[in-house]
Amino acid sequence: MPKKHTYVLGLNTYDHDVSACLLRDGAIAFAIAKERITRAKHASGFYKEVIDYVLEAEGITLDDVDLVVRNCYILPVPEMEERLVYFDAPGFLPEYERGEAAKHPLYLKHSDKVVTISHHLAHAYSAFAVSPFEEGVVMIVDGVGSYRSDVMESFPASDTATPLARESESYYKFNGTTLECLKKVWMEPDRGFLSDEFYNMPGLGALYSRVSTYIFGDWNKCGELMGLAPYGRREQVKHLLELRDGKLHVPHWTAEFKQPYVFEPGNNWERSPAMRHWEDLAWRTQDDTENVLLARARWLRETTGAKNLCMAGGVALNCVANGRLAREAGFDNVWIQPAAGDDGIAIGCAYYGWIEILKQRRSFVMDHAYVGRRYSDQDVARELQKFLVRIQAEAVRSENVCRDTAKLLADQKVIGWFQDRSEFGPRALGNRSLLADPRKGEMKDILNSRVKHRQAFRPFAPIVLAERMKEIFEGEEDSPFMLIAKPVRPEWRNKIPAIVHVDGTARVQTVREETNPLLYRLLKEFEALTGVPVLINTSFNIKGEPIVETPQDAVNCFLTTGIDHLVMHDTIVSKSAMHRVVAPVLNVYADVRTLVASTAQPA
Repeated sequence: MPKKHTYVLGLNTYDHDVSACLLRDGAIAFAIAKERITRAKHASGFYKEVIDYVLEAEGITLDDVDLVVRNCYILPVPEMEERLVYFDAPGFLPEYERGEAAKHPLYLKHSDKVVTISHHLAHAYSAFAVSPFEEGVVMIVDGVGSYRSDVMESFPASDTATPLARESESYYKFNGTTLECLKKVWMEPDRGFLSDEFYNMPGLGALYSRVSTYIFGDWNKCGELMGLAPYGRREQVKHLLELRDGKLHVPHWTAEFKQPYVFEPGNNWERSPAMRHWEDLAWRTQDDTENVLLARARWLRETTGAKNLCMAGGVALNCVANGRLAREAGFDNVWIQPAAGDDGIAIGCAYYGWIEILKQRRSFVMDHAYVGRRYSDQDVARELQKFLVRIQAEAVRSENVCRDTAKLLADQKVIGWFQDRSEFGPRALGNRSLLADPRKGEMKDILNSRVKHRQAFRPFAPIVLAERMKEIFEGEEDSPFMLIAKPVRPEWRNKIPAIVHVDGTARVQTVREETNPLLYRLLKEFEALTGVPVLINTSFNIKGEPIVETPQDAVNCFLTTGIDHLVMHDTIVSKSAMHRVVAPVLNVYADVRTLVASTAQPA
């Protein structure tokens, strides 16, 4: 029987944001990050779960896959796996995964069907190969990429560095399937206390991560750092990044920065005496980052004459900087791949295989990020029939779920919205979302305190009907992936105060009927009731947890937070009177989610 499809599997492996992307005949069939499956934020380690997820969703086995392309930014995957055989590195391969890794057909695999590529090259393919442009330029900026000795693509001889320098910034131009590197910016290794060498490296993304660690105690809190920046005072801290004659200068961290956040039980971050200092430092870091990125983008445009800019790498998740690039860099179009961080490496690996190895043409445009598997109405019903769910919740099928949900939203209810296929990337884009009414400023505080359990300064993003976007927000550029911040027009700021940040901006997501018809219809119903074509959209999770993936995840989050109603497909779920009795009892247990998940179904 002839083979029906050509499959390419892309993988980001071992370090943070392990992920898989499966291409079917050059189009993304399914993609998933490991954290959505294991429920461990930014999950690292072995990649069995993500491979199983995409193969099962497609209904194939690994034998059906024509090509596997992998990346690990630490070392090339074959070398990484050889070291892991004898080296105890629980952050990359914990003990409980060693057994399944040893049995997996891809572990220590040497075959023409299994290929490894370098980090920024994978990021670049993730950006341009699925973009809507035939030609343009690519900007890749992140924390740290491959060693110079492991970089695969050719780059200008003038961009010199030692073999142990790491990628920090890479700039390319593309035409069709042809990609050419125009510039590499390297970070030379620096001295440090073994584990903190990265934070001393002189790079744009590395500096942003260092400040994130300093203020929040976590290198991956860059989004929080961006949100804190508008609260800082201008010019209170010396420059941390400067361009001089096109070269990036990153001054050494000095003893004047001596108020790092240190976690202690009962320690209230928001009441720290260092808060003013942290706000000022956040402002400086964000401002320096924006100015360097803007200068780089202008250089790229002037050098190439390109009209289209594509972006990926972790720094491309900085929606405030992206907004400035869209407005000020001079490109006609700016397009940011929705999984711009390292989870999106899987996309780039897959498309490198499709284009460079299999020599196929580009034919797919990523106009949405809904590439998870589908869960059936039966999956939803099965979860709602579990005993400890059934006694706490009442489920009613709606004949018009958008109309009925819009009424609940207009009545100031917080809605958990679970629909169709999950989004790939760090943003909830309307299928795994918490939705709320933006017309009252206190809704921001309700969401932060009652549901999300996060710092009060953090803003919430709006979703808006695409055709109404220019009326409410400044700027011409579309923003389907919630990756561009826009100023809210003055006449609208008092109408939708819950989504307006302290600097008058909002991280906008535009919604079109052709890419998400149900969400579009919900916005239309809400507009018909209120005159406002905007809703608050934040990720369906609580602080410290990944966005929900399954019906079980959604129900668990609903029952253990202050979410008012859960809407799954056309079913509206409300908490029953018994929830007030049962929930406190269940909360006595250390792992209520495991308890609910393991509950047997009724006879």
